[in-house]
Amino acid sequence: MPISRNAAGTALVVGALTLTAAALAYPVMLGVEKTAAAPERIIADTPYGPLTEADRDFVVKVRSAGLWEYPLGEMAMKRGTTEEMKEVGKHLVVGHGGLDEMCRKIAPELGIDLPNQATPQQQQFVATVDGSEGKEFDSTAVNIMRVTHGQIFSVIAKVRASTRNTLVRQLADLANDTVLDHITVLEKTGLVNFEQVNFQQTSPPQLPAEQVTPPPPQPGSPVVVLTPRPDLNVNTAAPKTPDPVTSPRS
Repeated sequence: MPISRNAAGTALVVGALTLTAAALAYPVMLGVEKTAAAPERIIADTPYGPLTEADRDFVVKVRSAGLWEYPLGEMAMKRGTTEEMKEVGKHLVVGHGGLDEMCRKIAPELGIDLPNQATPQQQQFVATVDGSEGKEFDSTAVNIMRVTHGQIFSVIAKVRASTRNTLVRQLADLANDTVLDHITVLEKTGLVNFEQVNFQQTSPPQLPAEQVTPPPPQPGSPVVVLTPRPDLNVNTAAPKTPDPVTSPRS
């Protein structure tokens, strides 16, 4: 039985944003097992507190996420078939523009080299969405992004709870607000397949390191900038919790 383009695209949503230490130690490639074994190893003492492997990995994850979700946001603004989908695009562009600005600001202070390209897996996500049209475009984009945002959400919480580096903590605060905002606008489209998304978030297969590692930046190449878009007039702060519903007095 042939597999639909939408199903094939969704099948690619596996283990997004689970970068290995290879993303952080150019040009040496390190295995997933080695990364998982020493995330709390201190790799640098900085004026902002000790920097661990997990801290450095997180900064690169946030940068890498923007390198594919920002262009996907631009795509959604142009090709989304509903106002809700176009709103998703605006929030992706504004949110990742802000996160990227912070990454580029703190990376030199912490001695972190930022990638200029997303991982091969993330680039494939963009290609999969780009290969769809109409309602299929909306559904494919929403479900891919809902999986990846759900996966990084728990990573943010762990980093925020454990880091002793003030700059990483500030990035985690901003990332928490931004990702929660993105999850919220994605769900407002009504296109999230929660059963499928929950399965893919909790059961990602192991992928080769080269698929989940951003290519190293070329020596001397300028850092790619995701252009801020204040003109879109979008607030990506964490959504406020609505007032509790109270029963009318009898």
